Amino acid sequence: MGVWISRLLLCVALSLSSAVFATEDRVSLNFVNADIEEVIKAVSQITQRNFLVDPRVKGKINIVSAKPIPASLAYDTLLSALRLQGFAAVESNGVTKVMPEADAKLYIPNIGGYGGGDKLVTRVFMLHHESAVQMVPILRPLIAPNNIVVAYPNNNALVVTDYASNLKRIEAIVATLDQPKSDAATVIPLKYASVIDVAQTINKLMLDGSVMTTGSTDASQRFMLMADARTNSLLLSTDSPSRVARVQELVAKLDVMTSAPGNIHVVYLKNAEAAKLALTLRAVLSGDISAVPASSSAPTVAGGTAPASTAAPAGGSMIQADPATNALIITASDAVYNNLRAVVEMLDVRRAQVFVEALIAEVSADKAAEFGVQWQELSGINRAGVNVIGGTNFGALGAGGNIISAAGNIGTVGQGLNIGIVNGTTTIPGLGTVLNLGMLAKFLENDANANILSTPNLLTLDNEEAKIIIGQNVPFITGSYAQTGNAATATPFQTIERKDVGLTLRIKPQISQGGTVRLQVYQEVSSVLSQTINNAAGVITNKRSLESTVLVEEGQIIVLGGLIQDTVTNGEDKVPVLGDIPVLGNLFRHETRRHTKTNLMVFIRPYVMRDNQAHQGLTQNRYDYLRGEQKQGQLPSRPMLPDMQAPTLPPLSLNNTKPVVQP
Repeated sequence: MGVWISRLLLCVALSLSSAVFATEDRVSLNFVNADIEEVIKAVSQITQRNFLVDPRVKGKINIVSAKPIPASLAYDTLLSALRLQGFAAVESNGVTKVMPEADAKLYIPNIGGYGGGDKLVTRVFMLHHESAVQMVPILRPLIAPNNIVVAYPNNNALVVTDYASNLKRIEAIVATLDQPKSDAATVIPLKYASVIDVAQTINKLMLDGSVMTTGSTDASQRFMLMADARTNSLLLSTDSPSRVARVQELVAKLDVMTSAPGNIHVVYLKNAEAAKLALTLRAVLSGDISAVPASSSAPTVAGGTAPASTAAPAGGSMIQADPATNALIITASDAVYNNLRAVVEMLDVRRAQVFVEALIAEVSADKAAEFGVQWQELSGINRAGVNVIGGTNFGALGAGGNIISAAGNIGTVGQGLNIGIVNGTTTIPGLGTVLNLGMLAKFLENDANANILSTPNLLTLDNEEAKIIIGQNVPFITGSYAQTGNAATATPFQTIERKDVGLTLRIKPQISQGGTVRLQVYQEVSSVLSQTINNAAGVITNKRSLESTVLVEEGQIIVLGGLIQDTVTNGEDKVPVLGDIPVLGNLFRHETRRHTKTNLMVFIRPYVMRDNQAHQGLTQNRYDYLRGEQKQGQLPSRPMLPDMQAPTLPPLSLNNTKPVVQP
């Protein structure tokens, strides 16, 4: 029944609208709980527009017109009613498409212009002063939830899709906000005081004394004060005129001539070493280049103070270092002090650190082979009268050089496969009864391989030398003599010198522009020859050293040098004439062959660490590696033995307290 009434009212409205439209071009729109599709049909007849309705467009509309309205407003009234229901209309090629509001922004045919009040429009706003990205959070609450506002940072533009009536308001807001900044930096020149000292004092007062920070997002709280040492001026940037006035007032009170006699100033250093910096400043004032320390790593005298320069600073100025507080005491006029203060500020900076990792890779292969036959005939020893005994003897077969040892055994033959022929026993005077060995053949092959990788590493400051030694301190005989005096027997005496034997790495890095690192490197790998440990003349050491200066990019590996050695040796012992007989001569010959191949390469890789985070990551990595090795090295559990766990490192947290080794 309700549907029929609705249709009846719709027909009445259409008839009235048509009559009025024909005579007065005005219509009365009265739709109560009318279906959206029926209302669109009515407006289509009034405005002569073609509509295409999305199947998802469903619902009821209420439109009440107290008095007739111009027919041209019927379409705008429909758009407003559709907007309240969450639908929108898009005009394209003479057809008005009605669809859900969320999809309508995808079908807008053109950009620019406003048209009807509730028509969806896309506009592009080009910003000239403000950031488009920062403008998006401001405009987002002012735009319908189903519509969009996005920023295009490349050309600092805003793309907004919304109803035309709202875009007019958005345009006014953007125009109001996109204004040139009026907070240009204020330059405040100083006459007497040091601009660096004044900047530090005011920054501490303005920033530390309030919640204001230089990175605040609140424009009224932004504050930045910098020192220009070249012109001895302050550069102030802030959005608050009251803060500008306050800073100017403070500067006027601080920039006055001091009444203190001698103009004594104390400058506390943050990074540089006071004793070395004092030498440099004295040399600058006196013009004596010889007073400048030759190297940043030059030694100082006992107590940590560097030797004083022989040249006195010009103009009666005095510069003294206080190592206890790492501070400089400067006595100078205001003009000289201001210049010195600017130099100190530029030199007292945090120095970068360099972590250098050396890779020493050594791969060696040693292959040896032996083959020999020895003959022995001792049975004639037990016979009466004159008899003949004999045989061949190649010293390599036995430790003592004979088949039969001094104890009368055959146990002195060498390693490998030994095959012999025994013919009874033989009684040898002084040795007793031994086996009568007629023949002994030996076969031996050795194959030894070594793969050694050493990774010494060091962390040091830029332009500071560092050294690491891993090895032993071995005594070397340097002299000996026998002191007799009044004694009957001589008293031997030896002098020795101890030297480090092992692995030594000494580096001095210098960071260049662009991440290139200049390295002065000395690397040594030495070892004691085991066969000479008990040598009366002293031990013999094997030594491989390298000294070079190279340029390498940060984080890259470069080869410094190496050794590739390939040696083949051959030794042969034989019986004359018999050993030269083809084929049969192998029974009277002993031959040894050896092939030794050594590959040794030295690589190096630097890492530049400019801040605290860089070395924290490296420390965490190496610390975790050691913890893993400790866990793998724990004693396994045994049923009959108590558990004895070795101490392990606790988890490392570089931001908290120091780690403590657990018992």
